[in-house]
Amino acid sequence: MARKSSPAGSDAVRTKVLIVGSGFAGIGMAIRLTQRGMEDYVVLESGADVGGTWRDNHYPGAACDVMSHLYSFSFEPNPKWTRMYAPQGEILAYMRHCVSKYGIAAKMRFDRRVTHARFDERRAEWTVNTANGETYVAKTVVSGTGGLSKPTLPQIDGIDTFEGKAFHSARWDHDYDFEGKTVAIVGTGASAIQIVPELAKRAKKLVVYQRTPPWIVPRLDRDISEREQSLFARVPATQRLYRDFIYWRAELSALGFVVNPKIMTLGERIARGHLARQVTDASLRAKLTPKYMIGCKRILISNDYYPAMARPNVELVPEAVTGLTRDSVVTVSGATQKVDAVVYCSGFQASESVSPFPIAGLDGRDLDASWTNGAEAYLGTSVSGFPNFFMIVGPNTGLGHSSMIFMIEAQIDHVLSCLDLIEAKRLRYVDVRADVQDRYNRELERRFEKTVWTTGCSSWYQTRSGKNTTLWPGFTWEFRLRAARVKESDYRLVADSTSVARPQGSAVVDAPELLN
Repeated sequence: MARKSSPAGSDAVRTKVLIVGSGFAGIGMAIRLTQRGMEDYVVLESGADVGGTWRDNHYPGAACDVMSHLYSFSFEPNPKWTRMYAPQGEILAYMRHCVSKYGIAAKMRFDRRVTHARFDERRAEWTVNTANGETYVAKTVVSGTGGLSKPTLPQIDGIDTFEGKAFHSARWDHDYDFEGKTVAIVGTGASAIQIVPELAKRAKKLVVYQRTPPWIVPRLDRDISEREQSLFARVPATQRLYRDFIYWRAELSALGFVVNPKIMTLGERIARGHLARQVTDASLRAKLTPKYMIGCKRILISNDYYPAMARPNVELVPEAVTGLTRDSVVTVSGATQKVDAVVYCSGFQASESVSPFPIAGLDGRDLDASWTNGAEAYLGTSVSGFPNFFMIVGPNTGLGHSSMIFMIEAQIDHVLSCLDLIEAKRLRYVDVRADVQDRYNRELERRFEKTVWTTGCSSWYQTRSGKNTTLWPGFTWEFRLRAARVKESDYRLVADSTSVARPQGSAVVDAPELLN
């Protein structure tokens, strides 16, 4: 990395690879580059520390819903997990451990929010600007900002008129005292079912507003004993076997998601039994019972949400919130409830995908404009018209059954393969072919037709038009096989005509501006 004169300015920082984000995607990408001896890279992070989602979501009860031993890098197992489902603090500590162990902290620049990226075709490089006025110039940009990095507030009237305390679950205020307060929880998704049991212990009254009840199955959680931790540390093969067992068990569950939704009836029986055991009040149980096929929306896991909902200081209001007044919550029926605080468990911008930051590719084309009809990419990683730009956890890489870190590692392998191709052929850039990207996304649309996600519900997986831009409609092992190595024929390979020998039949093309 060096500062030198460039069209972007004399103070521009030049680097070969620019990584944006320091969650699992950014950390993983940086580590793999370092492992390969490639040190010419920089990681830009908008926050003051690493961690991404696990740094920002520190609300009470925050924990993972994927088993710990699968929710970690394959190359860096953690024998010290203390629970089957790791709490937020342990996951963040693991990420910091990875940064320290692999020596990538020196490559990170914090409080650097990217404001714009533009590709210069003539120079075959990206110019990236940050909010603090810095400019970076890179041959390749890898966006690791993730799909759950932009909290979204519900579209309700009077949201700015409320005079009590209000915040999103991903912007938790630990200084606020909930004791003796009446608190509204807006939403009943993954964060809410972890928050409600904790706040029910503190608040005088907790009012939970539910538009649609989630399917909830038992959380098979427990402490991991010191004896087990010691065994995993002393005999790493035992932890690998355990991880493999967890992985393949999860893959088996994908049969109901992506092959035959009728298989999901088994999961529904488990969920109904769980609800019946934990909620004895028939009226409350009816309000908590979903009317859509399990798996169509995200399946949640909890042992303490239903008992919390049955507490005398907790009220379930099965209506959508339509507005706020100075001191009250208003529902669709017109009912009002005075509250001291509102906690929005309203999720993130996911399906209505927007580019992670303003991005201009070939001929100045805008990524957001390219996604007017819904986000699309090739393998969730490359977008036609945006050369040498790669996304990790891009469109259609989300999962309903397994670990996103598995998908992240698959995408990292694909990016590394593209970088190898650029280096081996001394290319100026690679750009996924538009026809390849279109064919891939039409395939995804066909595959979605037989999945559980098209059985009649609406969810945050889908855009307002109903297009699923979030999930991968298949098995994770299949994605990994497809993404592992780049197929040259899928990309347009552009090279300086004087810098590479092109055997007959090669897909390498000359950069047109250099032929003038």
